[in-house]
Parts: sequence; structure tokens; C-alpha cells
Amino acid sequence: MSKTVPLSMAAALVKFLPQQYIRRDGTEHRLINGVFGIFGHGNVTGFGQALEEFGGAKLPYFQAKNEQAMVHSAVAFAKARQRLGTYACTSSVGPGATNMITGAAVASVNRLPVLLLPGDIFANRRPAPVLQQLEFPGSQDVSVNDCFRPVSKYWDRINRPEQLLTALPEAMRILADPAETGAVTLAMPEDVQAETCRYPLHFFEKRVYTVERPSCSTERLRAAVALFRAAKRPLLVAGGGVHYSDAPAALAQFAEATGIPVAVTQAGKGAILDAHASCLGAIGVTGTAAANALALEADLVINLGTRLSDFTTASKSQFQHPRVRFIGINIHAADAHKHGALPLVGDARTLLTQLTRALAGWSISATYRAKIARVRTAWSATRAALVAPRRDAPGLTQAQVIDAVNTACGTTGTAVHASGGIPGDIHKLWRSQAPNDYHSEYGYSCMGYEIAGALGVKLADPRREVFAFLGDGSYLMLHTEIVSAVQEGLKLIIVVNDNHGFGCIHNLQRGSGGKSFGNEFRQRLGPPGRLEGKPVEVDFAQNAESLGATGLRAETLSALTAALATAKAAKGTVVIHVPIRADVGLPGTSWWDVPVSATSKLPGVRAASQAYGRAIKQQNFYY
Repeated sequence: MSKTVPLSMAAALVKFLPQQYIRRDGTEHRLINGVFGIFGHGNVTGFGQALEEFGGAKLPYFQAKNEQAMVHSAVAFAKARQRLGTYACTSSVGPGATNMITGAAVASVNRLPVLLLPGDIFANRRPAPVLQQLEFPGSQDVSVNDCFRPVSKYWDRINRPEQLLTALPEAMRILADPAETGAVTLAMPEDVQAETCRYPLHFFEKRVYTVERPSCSTERLRAAVALFRAAKRPLLVAGGGVHYSDAPAALAQFAEATGIPVAVTQAGKGAILDAHASCLGAIGVTGTAAANALALEADLVINLGTRLSDFTTASKSQFQHPRVRFIGINIHAADAHKHGALPLVGDARTLLTQLTRALAGWSISATYRAKIARVRTAWSATRAALVAPRRDAPGLTQAQVIDAVNTACGTTGTAVHASGGIPGDIHKLWRSQAPNDYHSEYGYSCMGYEIAGALGVKLADPRREVFAFLGDGSYLMLHTEIVSAVQEGLKLIIVVNDNHGFGCIHNLQRGSGGKSFGNEFRQRLGPPGRLEGKPVEVDFAQNAESLGATGLRAETLSALTAALATAKAAKGTVVIHVPIRADVGLPGTSWWDVPVSATSKLPGVRAASQAYGRAIKQQNFYY
């Protein structure tokens, strides 16, 4: 019989987690790098006390200020580490647990690992109903933690301490698997956390989960090569999978060998640097004129490490060639098959290397190369005009702020963004100078991610200058992790674009024929009047000062440049408040499916509805 040791369930969990490692290409990484938490009655006397007794340097504890935010930080850390490590997040049994559900959705939508350890109601049911317990009429085995089921890739409730022996290995397997990863939730009943069990000593030995680099079959490779050789205007769409497989260098080599142009998704930005002759920049709804023009004519589209969201495909209207074919390269089989693609299921870097060798001696035509060069040059001129100071319009535009942050970021910084109007504009305008200078959470586009996410990126690489780039609406939702950054001595540069409201949705509302309603931060014009009074002024620099950061304000381009320089030279966290013009946007070149009422009496909505009816005729469904 194997030797055993008596431990509480919580203590066993704390001893198990530091022994989990993930290995790729011969290098080992800690799978669980620490624990974020806010203790409550559901976990303080179980998991919390176990962390105090057995955690320490092996499993460090970080105190968050909001449960949703701590999951964002863990997710951002995992993204910055190419999914080779994450954090655990723990909370109390009630609202602390449900606050993490949004973060769980962010993780699973973006396919990034995070371990969630919410407290739960008593398994023995003796004191039920306990404080914060949901009484469900159909079962006594349901708690608010069941809400995690649809947003978790693995979910379990530890009703007996010995259940850890089977639950934890499976949870770790899911976290480490690039094709299955996402949020993993282990609900921990309050009483069970404190219960003792004799655990086998070998359960706490070091375990290593290896990330393989699978290749595709010779038959599939041969079929893909035939499609390449038959294509006249191929286009490659690079997604986040290029980063997760550490394949930017392989992609650059493939593009140089074949001449095939490359467009990038939000998650794929930086997969190929903008200075590369094959780089067309962003594609889709938020894409560049260069990428979208060639996408319309492409007869072969190679989907590399992308899940093909509606923003990437312009709601399935971006690829209009009547005989367009697709090749899907992805570690996730479902993604590889999308759009009726010829699926090459495997590691992106491995498959790029296979294709580069198999296509040796073949490249696109000189005519197509010349067209790529022309659209790149034209877009470069257009971009320069969009970010240039406007003599006819005082005040800063969002485009100008993006360009200034892009310059300040350089090759040693990372800009983190997620929601509102910034992702659309920055995707179009940002010129990647390093593979990891652009960090976008646009799978779930979660407001409030930016500052917490920047904290996670900083934890992943403390040497990098990390910029949290967000709007005033997102800042007001979840800015409290500024305190966590100050507490941990982790410097962030936070740039807040202030347009007095939810400007992105305001523009969408007006662009769809509606009037300004419910999106601007304005005072109410007397009961029962609408929110159409003066703008509500918020001093974000002063707010930052109250939270322990340095606050700056920049209203001109020269002031912004100076503020960014000051922030880079500072030792602590700096918040730069930047009022911007809400009436100056960027032109779009692709469509997004936003249904408009066909029966509205508003003239603008009726006109938008007619335009919508024409646009949906451009949608294609490939199989």
C-alpha cells in the first residue's frame, strides 16, 4: 500500500497545485503560478487558512479588489504566457463566486486557461439554508455555482475530500490542453474544505503535462498543396493561435518563401510585423482597406489559428470570390473545419514548417506581388492622414491618441485593450513592432478587462512597460485594480480616452438610424426628462491620485506626448486622462450584421433597414 498523509481537503489542494508543470519544446513552466482571492465565509477557514499555512512562495497569494477583475488578471497572464501557465482564483460562496462568472466566460470564449475555486454551500446540508444560499425548488444539490457550468470547460463540485484524487488531475489536463483549455471550475463546499482525508503521498509529487506539436497527415498536406498551387490570389488570415504556438517566426518565413499576403485578426495582431512586405494589417469589420480589398478577391483563404468570428469574416460577407476555397489550420478541430475548409488539424508552427517545405519553389505571381505592394502603400498614406493633426478641428482624436501610444510602446511595451471603440480603431491603426506589443481581449470584448488585464500582463513579464488603454465607460466599471497594482508595486501606464459615455455604441446607434439615447454621460433634464443635459464631468486624473497612482491630464498632442514620456520615466502607476473628440471616427470598409427594425416609424431607422436588407444579400455560407 502507498504511504498516506492526513490533510484537510483545502490543504491537499494547496500542496497539489505548486507541483503541476506544463512543458513545451523541452522547457517546463509552472502551471499554477499563484492564487488571486477575496476571502469570505465560504473559503476563509478552509482554503484561506490552508494558503496561510502551506502556500508561501510556492503558491503566493494576491489580494484582488473585485472577483471579476482577478479572473481577468489570470486570463491576461495566461495569454501573455502563450497559455503556458495561469493563476487560480478563489472567492466566497455567494456574490463573490457569481462575480467570477463573467471572467470565466472571458477565459472560455478566448480559450485561455484559468482555475476557479469558488466556495460553495454545505455538502452535509445540516445548517441549510446558509447565508447567500440560493434555494432551488427542484433540487437541494444546486447552488449559484451551477451558473459556471455553461462557461466552464470542466466543472465539478467536491462533495467529499477524496474526490480531489480524480477531479484535480482531470482539471489540470484540461488547463494544459491547447485544444480544450478555458475556465476550469471546482466548487468547494464550505464544510468539505475543512474535512480531513488520508491522501497518498505520491499525489503530491511533481507532474508535468506536455504540450505536443502535432502535424497533419501526408494526404491532407498533399491536398492543401494542390489548392495552393491552383490559387491565383491566396490570402492568409492569422489569428491568436499563431502566438499561442509561438509561430510568428515560422509565419514570416512562410510569407517570405511564398509571397502570400497576411491579414491579422484582433488576437493575431503582431503575428507578422507591419513592416513585413506581406503584412496587410487588420482584416474584417475593423480591418484596413488593404486587407479587406484583397480579401474580397481572394480565391484561397488560409485560416491560421483563428476561430473566424463575425468581425473577422465581416459577418460572412468578407470573401466574395465565387469559387473561393478555404484551408483551416488549427489545433482545435472545430475551428479547422469552419467555412467548409480543408482541415489541417495540428500545431500552427509545425504545419507552417510542413507547408513551407512542401511548397518549396512555388510562390505567387509578380502581378499579385505588385498589387500587394500598391495596397500597402495606399493604406500607409491613408493611415498617415487619419492620425495627422487636424487644422480644421481642435482637440485630440482617438486616432491621434492611438498613434501616440503606439510610438510610446515601441518594441518593449504592450498595449492592453478590450472594449468600446478603442479595439476597432486600434486594430486598424496599430503598427506592430514586436509580436507581443498588442494584447486584445476581443473574443468577449469585456468592459473592465483592461486595467486588470494589464496587471496580469505585468505579472507575466515585469520587465515590460504595460499600457492599459481604455475608454471612460470601461474605466468607471472596473478601475479598482489600480489599488492592487499600487499594493504590489507593479507599474502600469493607464491611458483613459474620455468621450463622455459609451461612444462606440452611441455611434452604432446613430449609424443605424437612431437618435442619441442612453449612451452619453449627461445630466437628466428634469423629471421625467431624458439624459440630454450637460455632460457629467469626471476628473480621472484626480480619481487616480485618490487610489495611490499619479494622475496626469493631456488635452493636446504635445501634452500627451509629454505625459507618456513622464509616465515611462515614473516608477509607479500613472493614469493619463485624455479628453477626445466624440464626433470624429474612422471610415470602415466592411459590413457588420446588426439587424435594424423593419417596422419603425423613424425615417432614419427605415432608411437603415433598407440598407440592411441590401447588405445581407452579400452574406455567404460555405460548406
